[in-house]
Amino acid sequence: MAQPFLEVSGLHKDFGGVTATNEVSFDMSRDEIVGLIGPNGAGKTTLVRLITGILRPDRGSIRFKGKNIVGKKTWDIVNQGIACTFQNMRPFRRLPIIANVMVSCLSPRAMKRGEWVKKVEAKAMDALEFAGISDMALEKASTLSQGDLKRLEVARAVATEPELLLLDEPFGGLSPAETDLMAKSIARLHKGGRFGRLHSEGPAMIIIEHKLAQLMKIVDRIIVVNFGTIIADGTPEQIVANPEVVQAYLGEGGG
Repeated sequence: MAQPFLEVSGLHKDFGGVTATNEVSFDMSRDEIVGLIGPNGAGKTTLVRLITGILRPDRGSIRFKGKNIVGKKTWDIVNQGIACTFQNMRPFRRLPIIANVMVSCLSPRAMKRGEWVKKVEAKAMDALEFAGISDMALEKASTLSQGDLKRLEVARAVATEPELLLLDEPFGGLSPAETDLMAKSIARLHKGGRFGRLHSEGPAMIIIEHKLAQLMKIVDRIIVVNFGTIIADGTPEQIVANPEVVQAYLGEGGG
């Protein structure tokens, strides 16, 4: 049996006696897009922060391509091929938008030996084109709307050339038209499409999102968490028909 691309086992994290993730275990393959859903406060963002090394679990393991990455520094995890975006965007607001992305391009993973600044600038423009904001490349990040900041966050993540991309609410702050465009761009990236100049094959993805109709169009599988525990794992069709998932979203105590 092939080894899972990402394997999370018994992941547990408490904050002051409050359990954020409760013995979470799942795995995924290299060719998957996995949706991660659940009510507010269910532990979704905590799980992403554990995978990316921002937080350290109280116990449990995270194996990426067969290697345990628990305890690794965040930059080491990026250089191994994992990148992420977050709901709370923190760009370099005084720098031009393209400079924000060029910083990501300078990571050892994305910056190959012997490359010059012009090559890095071209990579950054590729990422901005993918995110749909290349026409604003020279504007300061402080001028961006909430939706455009979200797209800048995605551009900065994909510029590191990840094999696993974790997106925390990529549709947040976007209009319906922008959401549709972002969803199509994410699907194309996964298939090694428009941004294929930087990727021989598109990254696997874990996507946290509350806009379920759009999410279900692009994912292969959905994991549902509630109160830090996985309560369902299946195809979009299986998830929408699962009474425990419906209860978590609509029943008492699900918020």
